[in-house]
Amino acid sequence: MPTFDAGSLDRLNGLSQYYAQIARNGGFPAAPPAGLSQGATGSAVLALRQRLVMENDLPESERDNPKWDARLTTAVSRFQQRYGLQATGKIDERTRSQMAVSVQQRLVQIGHNMERVGARFIDFNRRYVVVNIPSAQVEAIENGEVARRYIAVVGRPQNPSPEVDATISAINFNPTWTVPQSIIKKEIGPHMVRDPSYLSRQRMSVIDGAGRTVDPKTIDWSSGKAANYTIRQAYGAGNSLGQLRIQMPNSDSVYMHDTPSKRLFGSVDRFFSHGCVRVQGVNDLAAWLLGPGWDAKRVGQEIATGARKDQAIPDRVPVHWVYMTAYVTPDGTAHFRPDIYNLDFGSASRIADAQVVNPY
Repeated sequence: MPTFDAGSLDRLNGLSQYYAQIARNGGFPAAPPAGLSQGATGSAVLALRQRLVMENDLPESERDNPKWDARLTTAVSRFQQRYGLQATGKIDERTRSQMAVSVQQRLVQIGHNMERVGARFIDFNRRYVVVNIPSAQVEAIENGEVARRYIAVVGRPQNPSPEVDATISAINFNPTWTVPQSIIKKEIGPHMVRDPSYLSRQRMSVIDGAGRTVDPKTIDWSSGKAANYTIRQAYGAGNSLGQLRIQMPNSDSVYMHDTPSKRLFGSVDRFFSHGCVRVQGVNDLAAWLLGPGWDAKRVGQEIATGARKDQAIPDRVPVHWVYMTAYVTPDGTAHFRPDIYNLDFGSASRIADAQVVNPY
């Protein structure tokens, strides 16, 4: 079920009305204590069951059982999956903190998501790609269904990934990396001051405005003059983009790509990048984008040649980067994710200390 499609705004509106009714009926019960799990009995279990019934994770017929049974474990796991938490099936601290958020706060969150979705004017194609930033995941959607879903690493709060509508035009095999000016100023300069061999070890070249290679030793890296140069990392082993880049021209100069730091895909919290999106299984996504005649094996063979190559996408595919901390899939299931960039509540009232996991 897609995170984002033509029906997203209507479904969020329906969710808002549903939660407004919960608020009129008195709101959610008190959050259960952390540590509650299978074998527990009593009022805390009854309150937990009431909460899970209200959000449709547990049937109404299961509301009044004071004992924790296997069906309650399943319902807790479903709640955790919908909220982007690890599906432990017990009330850990992160699950408790999500259940402690009031229905009024959820209504505010839903409202902000409605504003963001309502501001996007999109003619959804038969094939398109969605990056939901708070979920740190990528979906390749075809004929209204998710054909592929991938774990991603997205921008950290200091370097947020932007909301973008663009078109994927090509796959860049064995790409070079042109370092953004912001990274030159904030990171490359200080590195060179501490270690003048840094650029050579990273296989990076300095290029002036005329396209000539410049000796890094001739540059005062402690001044702002370094930003007047272009720094480019050679393709191949150790390149920050990995072995493949998905070209999607846009005013924010962001894109999706491979990475040599694949260990980060195994993290619970996957907000590490400078704004671009790193995709696990990017070879498979590239094959889907390239269409018939391509698979991950063929993509790998192109990479293995070691040659720098750009392969155009025959039928260009739209891509939408969205910031959806609340969404409803077409089957009616409501999902919530952490407001990692504080766009819903601001830093003073941030609700979610939960970390994103891949729930699928």
